[in-house]
Amino acid sequence: MVYVQTSGKIMTKSIIRTYSRYSRDAAALLGELIREARHERKLTAQELADRAGISRGLLQRIEKGNLKCEIGAVFEAATIVGVKLFDADDSTLTKYLHQTKEKLALLPKSVRKKSKVVYDDF
Repeated sequence: MVYVQTSGKIMTKSIIRTYSRYSRDAAALLGELIREARHERKLTAQELADRAGISRGLLQRIEKGNLKCEIGAVFEAATIVGVKLFDADDSTLTKYLHQTKEKLALLPKSVRKKSKVVYDDF
């Protein structure tokens, strides 16, 4: 959110973000898979929302493929209805996560671009 002050009032202005076609299609596909799995399990939108700890409106946005939904809420809804997020079982995911953390531990904590040296010798 960006806060804009106009004539003494502070208003919020949404940041417009563009997404790639691939990202939009992936979100739409995941939303459709969640909706389909919910219907197969004969769950109402409210029942799934309650189990995931989210509002029904957020679930509806997830199912429509809205890219502004919190990723944790999307993953939780998918997990509850049995949509596989990755092509691996729990132990394999845990192994990959552990390997990734080991690799990241070897890298520097932050990355900074080299700044130009300013020659101010007049």
